[in-house]
Amino acid sequence: MTLTIVKNATCTFCGCVCDDIELHADSERIVKTKGACSLGEAWFRNHTAEHLYPDALIDGHPATVDDAVERAAEIMHRANMPLVYGLSNITCEAQREAVTLAEMAGAIIDSHTSL
Repeated sequence: MTLTIVKNATCTFCGCVCDDIELHADSERIVKTKGACSLGEAWFRNHTAEHLYPDALIDGHPATVDDAVERAAEIMHRANMPLVYGLSNITCEAQREAVTLAEMAGAIIDSHTSL
């Protein structure tokens, strides 16, 4: 078993975006973290390199990414009040793209932290 060490990994779990974490991984799993809080450690250790699901699903069936993007666009276009929700566990760049999409679709943006 070969151990891979990644230095200065970035954790996007809680929004603090800690970027000084060291990860130790075998070929499939992260087996040790250094410098991560308990939330970050749990997040990293529960992620794998295994490809457990297809790249995209449409109505629960495997699909190409292109077909899934087209289907998502159709759904957003027909929606009366589209909602962009979540965004807490993604990068700032991905959040920026989600906001752009929401503006184009006339969507509402909400965070999972709102009550």
